[in-house]
Amino acid sequence: MQTLEPAEQQARPTNIIPFIPEGDFYYTKGIEAYRNGKLDKAMKWLEKAIEKEPTEVIYHCQKSVIFTELGSFHKAIYILDDIIKEHGDSYAECFYMLAYNYSKLGYMHEAEKFANLYLEMDPEGDFHQQAEELLTYVEAEEEDDELWTTEEEDELIMFQESAFYYLEREEWQFALPILEEMMSMFPEHMLAKHEYARALFYTGNQKEAIRMEEEHLESEHVSVYTHVNLAVFYHDMRCYDQRDEHLRLLRNIFPIHEEQHLRIACAFSMTGYYDDAVDRFLHLDKRRVKGHASYYKWFSLAAKKAGNGEYAEKLWQEGSRRFNHLNKDDFYWLS
Repeated sequence: MQTLEPAEQQARPTNIIPFIPEGDFYYTKGIEAYRNGKLDKAMKWLEKAIEKEPTEVIYHCQKSVIFTELGSFHKAIYILDDIIKEHGDSYAECFYMLAYNYSKLGYMHEAEKFANLYLEMDPEGDFHQQAEELLTYVEAEEEDDELWTTEEEDELIMFQESAFYYLEREEWQFALPILEEMMSMFPEHMLAKHEYARALFYTGNQKEAIRMEEEHLESEHVSVYTHVNLAVFYHDMRCYDQRDEHLRLLRNIFPIHEEQHLRIACAFSMTGYYDDAVDRFLHLDKRRVKGHASYYKWFSLAAKKAGNGEYAEKLWQEGSRRFNHLNKDDFYWLS
């Protein structure tokens, strides 16, 4: 996603006075950290800038950008909503950013609405090409979205974020009850069912997890996630013929959605097809997936096994800086 540029520096008097940094100084430091991929540090600088100048809209916009990069899409949306409520259409780029974040959460109707609003307000704006591509993607998506109420959408977002936290940390026992409640409240939300099968498998209910996914193969709900889960499940159970059948299908699938593409790349790494995995990881837009610890974990392993240990270590160190549960001293597990 395009980075917002720093505000112009205010003129400083030439006589010597005690140095008290204004928000502009902290913002510039935040932008520097952001461009160097140090998102945690960038966030700290931006929060200092906002503390100094809480009404400076550009600081809040950049904070939303960092939340987006971290995968905290609902937090980015809350910030952008506040800006629009206060300033109306004065900051057109916020409407595109809203569209982008909604698309990442799967709310295509909202994404389409805000992308169109952005193009109406600023048809030749900095994000017009991205907005048009997003609309093309929305039109191409073949999914029967539910028309959630605002309250239901907010609730689903919270469930998604909570489940994502535990799934990425492979804390399956904590993810299970969240996913069970999601399936009860949102029975048409298919991803929850695939994630539930994954959590079941890794908490010892392997037969039930496979049964669930095999049932999807016999219905219209078969998806990338079905093949990914079954490939990994059968690999772990040493049923290699069944595994290879699903991997063969995945080799011919190139999703538009980055999260699905990431899941395929991880599946190749988890099943020992490291060259395939590296090729898939290299084709990902890193900006869109670096909020996933699984990106760093399984890309590191694939790179190491494919013969690029130096790059693997670099990935692992970057991942461990972003995610505490990827201990920087655990690089040995890749050997």
